[in-house]
Amino acid sequence: MSAPPVDFDIPRFAAWLAERTGEHADLEVTAIRGGGSCEMFRVDRLGESWVVRRAPRTAVSDTAHQVVREARIMESLAAQRVSVPHVLAWTEDVSVLGAPFFVMSFVDGGVIRRDGLPSQLRDDPGSQRLIGEQLIDTLVDLHAVDWTRTVLAEISRPAGFLDRQVDRWMTQLDSYRVRSLAGVDDIARWLQTNMPEHGELTVMHGDYKVDNLIWAPAAPPRVACVVDFEMTTVGDPLIDLAWAMIFWPEEGNAIALAAPGTPNGMAFESCQPPSELVNRYADATGRDLSRFGWYQAFSAWKLAIVLEGSYATFLRGESRNPLHEVFGPIADQLLLRAERFAR
Repeated sequence: MSAPPVDFDIPRFAAWLAERTGEHADLEVTAIRGGGSCEMFRVDRLGESWVVRRAPRTAVSDTAHQVVREARIMESLAAQRVSVPHVLAWTEDVSVLGAPFFVMSFVDGGVIRRDGLPSQLRDDPGSQRLIGEQLIDTLVDLHAVDWTRTVLAEISRPAGFLDRQVDRWMTQLDSYRVRSLAGVDDIARWLQTNMPEHGELTVMHGDYKVDNLIWAPAAPPRVACVVDFEMTTVGDPLIDLAWAMIFWPEEGNAIALAAPGTPNGMAFESCQPPSELVNRYADATGRDLSRFGWYQAFSAWKLAIVLEGSYATFLRGESRNPLHEVFGPIADQLLLRAERFAR
C-alpha cells in the first residue's frame, strides 16, 4: 500500500469497499487536485482505478449530503446513456471517511484548465475548433435527455425555476458582501424586469464549461465524459449555454479557460467566436435564442457574485489563496460585461 493521504482512513475504506464488491484487496490511494468543493482521491485496486469524491468534512449537513445527490444523478443519467463516470457505490455513513462520499470509475483523459490544454490537444491548432463543437454537441445531447425519466423528477423543483434565480444570488451576495459592487444591484433589477417568459425545462448541468469535461487521451478532441454534477437540476437550458460561453476564449475575457494566447493554450484565431457556437446550439435544438442576451447578462452577473465570495474571504484575511485576491477585479469586469449584455 502507498502512504495514505492526510485524513483518509485506508483500512476502514478498504473494508467498506470489500463489503460492497465482495472482494478483499490491498489498494493505493493518492490525492487528486480539482474536484470543486469536494475532495478527490484516486484508488488503485485489483488492476482497476477508481475515484473517491468526498464531501468537505467541515460542511454543514445539507451541503455534505449534496455529494450523495450527485452520485444518484450520475447513476440516473448513465441509465439514459449520458457519458458520465460509472458510480460503483456511495454512502452517507460518516464513520468511514469522515463525510459522505461516492466511488466512481477513473476516466483516462485530460482536462482543459486555466493553465492550458492537455498535451495531446496542443499539437494541431486546427483541431481546436473541434473543442468548441464538442462542447456544444455534448450539451445538446445532455439537454435532450428526458428528465422525467431520471431521479431529477423527484429531487428538483422545476416550477418557478427562473423566477427564483435573481433573488437566490442576491441573498448569496448579501451573506458575504463586504464592499460596494458597482452595478450589481442595478443589473439585478434589470434582470427581474426583463426576465424571459418561462420556456422549456431540461436537465440543467448547472456548471457546464470546458473544464468540466474529460477529453479522450488522444487527438482529435473527443469528449470522454461529463463531470461535476453538484449543481445539476431541472431548469432553463439556456443558462447552461450562456455559462459555458462566459468561460470561452475570446479577446479580453479575463475568466477564459484554456489559457488563450499562451504556448500551451488555445489560439484566439483557432477558436470560434461565442456567437458561432451559440448558433450551432440553436441549429441543433431549434430553440429560440432571441432573448439570449438576458442569459448572458445573468451568467456574467452570477459569476461576479460567485467570485466575490472568494474575494470576500481574502479581504477578511481568511484566505491565503493568491487567486482569491485577483477575483475582486475580475468580478468588477464581469459586472461591466453584464451591463453590456443588458443593453
